[in-house]
Amino acid sequence: MKPKVAHKTHVSKRKVENLSELTKLAKENRTILIASIKNIPLSQYQEISKKLRGKAVVKVPKKSIIVRTIDSLGEKSTEEFKEKIMESTAILFSNMDAFELAAELVNKRSPAKAKTGQEALSDIEIPAGPTDLIPGPAISELGALGIQIQIDKGKINIKEPKIIVRTGEKISAGAADIMNKLGIKPFLVGFVPLAAFDTKEKKAYLDIKVDREGAISELKHSFTKALPFAIGIGYASKDTIRFILQKAAVNEMALKKFDVSSATKKDLKEEVVSNEEAQEHELNIESVSGTD
Repeated sequence: MKPKVAHKTHVSKRKVENLSELTKLAKENRTILIASIKNIPLSQYQEISKKLRGKAVVKVPKKSIIVRTIDSLGEKSTEEFKEKIMESTAILFSNMDAFELAAELVNKRSPAKAKTGQEALSDIEIPAGPTDLIPGPAISELGALGIQIQIDKGKINIKEPKIIVRTGEKISAGAADIMNKLGIKPFLVGFVPLAAFDTKEKKAYLDIKVDREGAISELKHSFTKALPFAIGIGYASKDTIRFILQKAAVNEMALKKFDVSSATKKDLKEEVVSNEEAQEHELNIESVSGTD
């Protein structure tokens, strides 16, 4: 019998060059970020990549090449990070902080039209007001969605706002068609950050989520609570000292209204508490307006 000949796996020169390039980028940059590019039209992908020039290098290799690139770092802490790699995934290399880069991606999302069968991420509302639609088939199409209209100067006006798709519902063909005719784009399309690895800190950041509006709202809420609390405990700082002095002045005026020798302690206490509550209400209003 002839001895079996071991067959060598052929790896194309192009794959070797791609892996070499990605490995070099991984070792030269601080942040390696994985992002989903699923359902992104080519034109929008190219536009986002162009806007990232000078900030990050974007590559879309096969999943196996991405895994090998991560393995080239020789770090055990990348194991969970590699689990985030999927099909339709881009890998980005940058010297920006991981969350700073993720925020860049979120800010570069662009509005996209609704498609039949898509799931609504939030309630989709048709606003009231004039449209460019002329009377005709559009009247029955709007009516089928429960949208009240009137005709004004040869154009269709929507009389009052109407939610046509609720959160979690599938978008019907009729709803998608009307939104497209009205120029309503209820979705945002762009790179979705999934995870990142900091090559300097040797640390993986999994399930990256950037919610700028939510963070600002939470900070505003915390501010409205923090200032009254600081006043209440008498914490003196440049932001609280004015209110503390005002509180002391109000209490002093309340005390002057009483002849302490003849007034009951109960009456005195109620008056001071009443003044403090009024001042705290005023403080809450001022702290809320101060967050704008």
